[in-house]
Amino acid sequence: MIDLRSDTVTKPTPAMRRAMMEAEVGDDVYGEDPTVNRLEQRAAEIAGKEAALFVPSGTMGNTIAVKLHTEHGQEVICDSRSHVLDYELAMMAWFSGCLARAIPTEEGILAWDQVRRHIRPPHAHYAPTGLIEIENTHNMAGGTVYPMSVIREICDGAHERGLKVHMDGARVFNAAAAMNVQVREIVAPVDTVMFCLSKALGAPVGSMLAGPAGLIAKGRLYRKRLGGGMRQAGVLAAAGLIALEDTPQRLPEDHANARFLAEGLARIPGIRIDARKVATNIVVFDVSGTGRASAEISARLKARGVLINGINERLMRAVTHYDATRADCAQALEAVAGAAAK
Repeated sequence: MIDLRSDTVTKPTPAMRRAMMEAEVGDDVYGEDPTVNRLEQRAAEIAGKEAALFVPSGTMGNTIAVKLHTEHGQEVICDSRSHVLDYELAMMAWFSGCLARAIPTEEGILAWDQVRRHIRPPHAHYAPTGLIEIENTHNMAGGTVYPMSVIREICDGAHERGLKVHMDGARVFNAAAAMNVQVREIVAPVDTVMFCLSKALGAPVGSMLAGPAGLIAKGRLYRKRLGGGMRQAGVLAAAGLIALEDTPQRLPEDHANARFLAEGLARIPGIRIDARKVATNIVVFDVSGTGRASAEISARLKARGVLINGINERLMRAVTHYDATRADCAQALEAVAGAAAK
């Protein structure tokens, strides 16, 4: 099977497997796993933050961040298609007691003027704003990248009003590759950032939450409450260290394959996509012109040896990664053409 459902489907590289087998371990709940400690130190250094916390998933990292920055009964400003709103099981409400103030955007990129109009101070009749959340790259908008000027403007405006900004940077390394800048430059203005090791970077498990040392220390307690207090987690952290050091430099290849996919999809009758807007490794395309729903297209693709999921009835999403070669992408295009044919 050629699997383009997500970049979470990658298998550990031989180097990751060796590192996992040979990892020096201890009890991480006691802070005694040396490999986890090295991973957290290295992640903090790469992000340019004081400290970092190794968590099992991006959802847990975002959940902890929202909790750290808010109080029960507050609102979190976010994009209307953001991952924290649509794909994290309402943890914003369930764990933090907060309401999402969702702002519709065309490409998943919030602007300060939009955010500013929705900030609410304490009042007798409505929930005050507790946090602003931005997603970079934006998953459901097709891997779009926040311009640095927009990040700075949002953060400057928020900080002037005493508000914090959290970045869901699950794929921030893709953003860095697309912009040809360091991750630390992208996340410098935000207060906390979560990034995944198990997506484009290819590690089997894990994400990082980075920010001020005091907040991250408190975040360890929330990680434990959420069941994320792992023990000899160095076997996982070892793969994460390899992912941080080895994978970022080859992300442009994934981006080139995504553009190749998008350009090919644009030539298939009934499929609509603007290939020029594909900036990273996510390709969202409209299949409504084929006369078939995405679920049917997906089933027909599976029969042809290709896995691509639908987002809704008309939209589908393909994600490139290091286990999907250019030849795989070419074969996937042939399969899509066949599945979409009348």
